[in-house]
Amino acid sequence: MARMPSAERRAQLTEAAIRAMTRDGVARTTTRSIAAEAGVSLSVVHYCFDSKQALLEAVIEAITAHYVTVVREAIRPKPTLHETIRAGFQAYWDHVCAQPGEHMLTYELTQYALRRPGFEHLARRQYAMYRDTYEELIRQLGQDTGLVPKVPVPVLAGYLAAMTDGLTLALLVLGDEKSAAGILDMITDHVQDLMGP
Repeated sequence: MARMPSAERRAQLTEAAIRAMTRDGVARTTTRSIAAEAGVSLSVVHYCFDSKQALLEAVIEAITAHYVTVVREAIRPKPTLHETIRAGFQAYWDHVCAQPGEHMLTYELTQYALRRPGFEHLARRQYAMYRDTYEELIRQLGQDTGLVPKVPVPVLAGYLAAMTDGLTLALLVLGDEKSAAGILDMITDHVQDLMGP
């Protein structure tokens, strides 16, 4: 097994955990199966993550980072504010459609954490991360456009987190990718109005 920096090894194991949990479910994924997925010894997993909580938190952060990266790139200024906002929502939606198993895993992680005493903080951290991510993206949009939202940024961020959470769950349940276009257009119009001068 090749030596690699611990941060790189943790990232490798986190991605292996995401693949294993997406395939087998959170409850059935073991440190042994993660080690096998990553092609490392079991001791490497225990060295990099001192608890299951630490591993699950890394998984939550990595999944969030996967789609935040594409959204952040998508909301670079376009010719109009509407196009900029819509591009961000479309980038997120394209990620959901391309990686439904990964997004399904986020809901499973939430339920897993809420049902295990001592793990509840992971679910709270997960949803705080969603809200914080939207705050960051709203502030980026404001800096790029010079606009200030008509409502407090945390309120708008909470609204967007709840909206995309519900829309994502609806896709996973109903499997209807196309019906989201009209909803995303409506949300874009609403956000544009809230970001207006």
